[in-house]
Amino acid sequence: MIVKADWKGVKQTTVHEYAIRFVFGGAITLIAGLIGDHWGPAIAGLFLAFPAVFPASVTLVGRHERERKTKKGMAGDRRGITTAADYAMGTAIGSLGLLGFAGFSWRYIEHLPVALDLTLGTLLWVIIVGSAWIIVKRF
Repeated sequence: MIVKADWKGVKQTTVHEYAIRFVFGGAITLIAGLIGDHWGPAIAGLFLAFPAVFPASVTLVGRHERERKTKKGMAGDRRGITTAADYAMGTAIGSLGLLGFAGFSWRYIEHLPVALDLTLGTLLWVIIVGSAWIIVKRF
């Protein structure tokens, strides 16, 4: 699999679908804020790291694929589910990388210059995500 940008998806997304993503993202952010008020910012940050638009996006991606296959006269249910599952796997891998980045940056922010801390945290993110992608690709 070669990773590439597909700008057709941007054109397919309607204003209504962007609104759904915005509402989900806002709801996750609101919940994180309420958690922060009650348990503090360190705990709230874990919840804010939740991929806020994932619930809406994965549903829309699956539906778009199913509709695309149906227009071609093919059964698109399986393709929609497979595409949504691939999207979910990518989100999980990215979240692992984000966890590594956040942990590293949190641990070393007071001991390293900020630019170096963020650069090394980003490098760790790339290593984690790249390694996870290679592992998933092989199996």
